Amino acid sequence: MRRTLLAAALVLVPSLALAHPGLPGHVHDLANGFLHPLGGIDHLLAMVAVGLFAAQLGGRALWLVPASFVGVMTAAGLAGTSGVSLPLTEAGIAASIIVLGGTIALRLSMPVAAAMALVGFFAIFHGYAHGLETPETASGLLYGLGFIAATATLHGVGVAIGLTLGRLDGAYGRPLARIAGSAAALVGVVMLASH
Repeated sequence: MRRTLLAAALVLVPSLALAHPGLPGHVHDLANGFLHPLGGIDHLLAMVAVGLFAAQLGGRALWLVPASFVGVMTAAGLAGTSGVSLPLTEAGIAASIIVLGGTIALRLSMPVAAAMALVGFFAIFHGYAHGLETPETASGLLYGLGFIAATATLHGVGVAIGLTLGRLDGAYGRPLARIAGSAAALVGVVMLASH
């Protein structure tokens, strides 16, 4: 519980920087980049789901699965800022929530490499969207570092939630994870149907 509260507090820290007028543009770019993934339920659900999925797998997956997502997302973000075209981006983002929510709800087990490939595939869509949505007036580097930091933080929140649920008595932890995964998948279905 302490880890979850700490992660939530860290998520809110960049908003304090925005409360001080007159900050240089570069700080603003970093803060905007950090806040960007926090502004949409699609990104929030997917990032937390990656961490929760990693926690369910355990072991090396705790850091390799989120690291895979962040690495691929970064490369796809660069492609997005470069004007590369990626069709069905919004559908890919919605599908990521459906699939990740489903893997959590069903407690699917897979080799770490397969889990890394799965989240890496979906990271393409999230990274591309982040890159495409980078404001033209922002410093691409600082904005990118901001959304990378926010993504890693959200993965950490998901891992903390997953580890906390794993420590709960089986009568509570597993059903809560299934409910969370099912709810995320349902949101993904609604998002996919609305596009």
